[in-house]
Amino acid sequence: MTQPAPLYTLCRICHFYGSKKVLDIDEFSIPPGTILGLSGPNGSGKTTLLKLLAFAMAPSRGEIHFNGRREYPMSARVRSKVTLMTQTPYLLKRSVLDNVVYGLKIRKDTKRLKQRAARALAAVGLDFDAFHNRAWHQLSGGEAQRVCLAARLILEPQALLLDEPVASVDAESARLIRQASLAARDKWGCTLIIVSHDLTWLNAVSDTRVSMEKGRIFSTHEEIILSPPYQTMQTDSTVNWVLPVSRGRHISLPDKTGETALIPADKINIAQTSENQSDEKNRIPVLVTRMALEPKTGRIEVDFDADTFRLTLLLSEEQAGALNLQPGKKRSLIFKTRDIFWR
Repeated sequence: MTQPAPLYTLCRICHFYGSKKVLDIDEFSIPPGTILGLSGPNGSGKTTLLKLLAFAMAPSRGEIHFNGRREYPMSARVRSKVTLMTQTPYLLKRSVLDNVVYGLKIRKDTKRLKQRAARALAAVGLDFDAFHNRAWHQLSGGEAQRVCLAARLILEPQALLLDEPVASVDAESARLIRQASLAARDKWGCTLIIVSHDLTWLNAVSDTRVSMEKGRIFSTHEEIILSPPYQTMQTDSTVNWVLPVSRGRHISLPDKTGETALIPADKINIAQTSENQSDEKNRIPVLVTRMALEPKTGRIEVDFDADTFRLTLLLSEEQAGALNLQPGKKRSLIFKTRDIFWR
């Protein structure tokens, strides 16, 4: 079966704020109609990447292709096809109706505005008769965020970019925002690119999940990021790189040849017993802090915590059962220094 052409293709992207490099992406593509989940620590480049994908600004270097063509900020070809919703709702100082139909008026697409606005508001759980005449300042935080989403859904964009869309809203608004966003993919094939710290939700809805660290994109679950800060430790006349993980314990790293240390997930073993550590292995005592089912694959996402060191592994039900993994259980993670690499 022929794969569809990518909706987005990123080529040799670098972006700087002053002299600080905040994005460094050699090549990355996003298929049309997919749901891409994007996670990573604060400052890893997620929001900057979304702004580039929304064509709100241009990268310092590199090219972004959309529908097979290189595009730029303010291009008429993408202005009506891509929309970004941020964590903080920004509304015009006008009525709810004026906010929702504003984008259509800019396009000079003014047919059946009230009917279309009613459908968009209904999608986010807001009754048209009750809300369309309300002023922007008469809305709660959750209602304002839902109006922001309705103003984007009414445009039926090809790509909807969501930056922490439910981080600051009540539980019911969060449920409705999530539901309406996913419905956009089902109704007209909208591509969703979602940044969220809610990893359980991201895993449940995403077709593809990636992580960001220091402006780079990594494949979630396949490559485990051993997040900095890294340190050097001198032994006799040798200086070795290490990653502190808890008091008195560290991960031994190979010679530093890149910015970020990673290890393939399949090179990490989980042990129930405290065998003696061999010279070639790192053994890290950890606590199981969370387990969540990934509905699309039936696998179980397991969080392990060792003070300053945290990582997530994706296991089959059989693996989790054989290891008797449960939140609160203590285990050890074992892996070899030679399996760690730098990028």
